[in-house]
Amino acid sequence: MTYPSAPLRVGPLLLVLAMLLAACGQPAATKPSPATTTVPATTTVPATTTAIKIGSKNFTEAILVAELYAQVLEANGFTIERKFNLGATPIAQAAIVGGDIDLYPEYTSTGLLEVLKAKPIADAKAILTAVRKGYEEQFKLTWLDASPFNDTNTFALTKAKAAELGVKTFSDLVPLSSKLKLGGPPEFPEREDNKAMLALYGFDPKFSGANFVQLDAGSLRYEALTRGDVDVILAFGTDGQLNGLGLTTLEDNQHAYPIYQIAPVVRQDVLAANPGIAAILNKLAPTLTNEVVSGLNWQVDGPDKKEIAAVATAFLKSQSLVK
Repeated sequence: MTYPSAPLRVGPLLLVLAMLLAACGQPAATKPSPATTTVPATTTVPATTTAIKIGSKNFTEAILVAELYAQVLEANGFTIERKFNLGATPIAQAAIVGGDIDLYPEYTSTGLLEVLKAKPIADAKAILTAVRKGYEEQFKLTWLDASPFNDTNTFALTKAKAAELGVKTFSDLVPLSSKLKLGGPPEFPEREDNKAMLALYGFDPKFSGANFVQLDAGSLRYEALTRGDVDVILAFGTDGQLNGLGLTTLEDNQHAYPIYQIAPVVRQDVLAANPGIAAILNKLAPTLTNEVVSGLNWQVDGPDKKEIAAVATAFLKSQSLVK
């Protein structure tokens, strides 16, 4: 709690009366219960009850991460207003610039490529540095620490198929690509980022041509893979099915695809008024790995269909970030 910089002064009579009241059992000011509030030593609990407005984009992972942010801040004394499921990047960006929200989770290369319209950068730290600088200069927003998980494109196979083929990287797949069936979104062969990846590695034209099977994102793609209708599919690195179905993902060993780590984007004025936000969310950031986030996504989107808030609470408790 933030206190005045100088102590309050009272007259002698008032001081005596205050002491008498205390001696007669005047109740002390109510404090947050330690059983429900966790406050790291480096944080500053807000002195006001002004709500921090947290937004999110409109898909499971974005809402889930936003809920993690909301719950860990609430556990540290902040009042939170949830404005989730806003829409795609332009909508979320307009909301935070316009003050409709104060922070939301965003992907680093999305900020770099879609918002700042900059060229791709291969190094994760350099991407974060670039988006932080660009957002501060252009929008009076900043980025806190990024989580290590990378929700970028990858190739996925069943563990049995990966072991049979002996593949661990994109490069390992190249010599086999003329004979393998690839499942992916209909636009896969035409997207420039995919064309660049295929050319960089030297995949056989059949891989994205005659042997390519159009499959929409989501369960259909994974059903086709597990049935054996295709040998490999294009996936996102934190899809819940990767964890839930025990699949193998390949390493993009030549870094063809951009890196999409997630981090809180925060209004600078809100952060200046509530500096404790940074320490709290930066403590959460390193816990969100590919395996963890894929598993959390699976709890929500898999057969159990758990509520996002319940999944978030259970995870934060497991990490001792809330009680």
